[in-house]
Amino acid sequence: MLHFAPYSTFSIIALTVCFCLVCVFEFVNGFHDTANAVATVIYTHSLKPQVAVMWSGMMNFIGVLAGGISVAYGLVELLPADVLSPPNGDPAVPMLISLFGTALAWNLFTWWFGIPNSSSHCVIGALIGIAIGDAWLHTRSLGNSVDWTQVWKVLTTLAISPILGLVGAGVLYTLMKLFVKNPELYQPPQGEKPPHAFVRGLLILTCTGVSFSHGSNDGQKGIGLIMLTIIGILPATFALSPNAAPHIAQVAPQAVIAAPLIEKYDHDGLREEAVASVARLQNTDPAKVVPSQLRADIYEVIAGLKAVSVNPQTPAEDKKTAKSISNTLRPTVEYAPWWVRLLSALCLGVGTMIGYKRIVHTLGEKIGNTHLTPAQGASAELVGAGLIATAGYTGLPVSTTHIITAGIAGTMVGSGSGINPAMLTKIGLAWLFTLPVTITLGAVLFYVMSM
Repeated sequence: MLHFAPYSTFSIIALTVCFCLVCVFEFVNGFHDTANAVATVIYTHSLKPQVAVMWSGMMNFIGVLAGGISVAYGLVELLPADVLSPPNGDPAVPMLISLFGTALAWNLFTWWFGIPNSSSHCVIGALIGIAIGDAWLHTRSLGNSVDWTQVWKVLTTLAISPILGLVGAGVLYTLMKLFVKNPELYQPPQGEKPPHAFVRGLLILTCTGVSFSHGSNDGQKGIGLIMLTIIGILPATFALSPNAAPHIAQVAPQAVIAAPLIEKYDHDGLREEAVASVARLQNTDPAKVVPSQLRADIYEVIAGLKAVSVNPQTPAEDKKTAKSISNTLRPTVEYAPWWVRLLSALCLGVGTMIGYKRIVHTLGEKIGNTHLTPAQGASAELVGAGLIATAGYTGLPVSTTHIITAGIAGTMVGSGSGINPAMLTKIGLAWLFTLPVTITLGAVLFYVMSM
């Protein structure tokens, strides 16, 4: 196990390395996910690549600011409480290196072959792997160490959203063909010639929608990972929100209400940690708060209250109370400074600028048996923007890559051209293997580095 004192030379070096890793991951995320937002306008020559990327980056940035942080913390809470918020910082470095090393390796591997892979899947697989590695480390059963309820909720959303994208884009394209008779919409790009002004405007609009909604969802993932990094390495500085003071006064009263619920209904094997944290929180003195310990205790209690909420023996009224207590405690520890939001948006934009070409070529020419038309691109992006934006405001992470790719496939089916079997097989294999590979690699890396 790696040990270090707060603000030691090692902690500063570790923070720098992990901070660089999270920025590189967001940068690589731009290769995959943000490239989907600009693929249509670039492929159809509606906008020059540099202009498209700059516009998309600005819309991503606005989306990040408007999207909140529910997805950010919904993602990182896949980790066990003792890893998510270690009071002494010990598990932070192996956790962060396992997370970013795993996700980066698989993202770069799929990008090199031009396969539209999901950065969300990479991160989620690595997070689940770390939770499993933590269970091995503490000889806990997997059922007691991994928040399978949250995992199932996230994976269900990731599985359903591409299906909705495929069906929705296919239906929208069919309706467009019935009611919009502009022939230019249904022809592939001709050389370097830009399409008619109406078509250009439509494609720029859909690019704007996808970019904004991408920022509201995927941008939040970057926020969550950056916060995970700075809190994990320097918990004393970043453990609590700068505006936590009014909420700290509520901690002790809420802990008193939480105590009997956790003792009675939390049977997930972590009850002892949650009960110990409740006892400490009941005696919280706002004037003597130790930020890192308070954060760790709050997340232990939130984990205990989650177990209360999913216990079938818990009465509905008690489940409602458990949720209310969690919502009261969260603002103390869940926040994101403006500079974290800005950094996430900038990394996504720069990654898009450098890595978009491979993915644009794949989406434009390799998904279907014919080249992408403006109507197909617009249909896929309109449906994708709606799905991604909806998920962003409900706190569920989705894959921009899979939604847009599935949407384009749906329009190819709707046009009668069919889907390219070879590329479909590649995308399907990447989708199939991403979680097993990243879960295994994340678990092994974390376990080995934490021993």
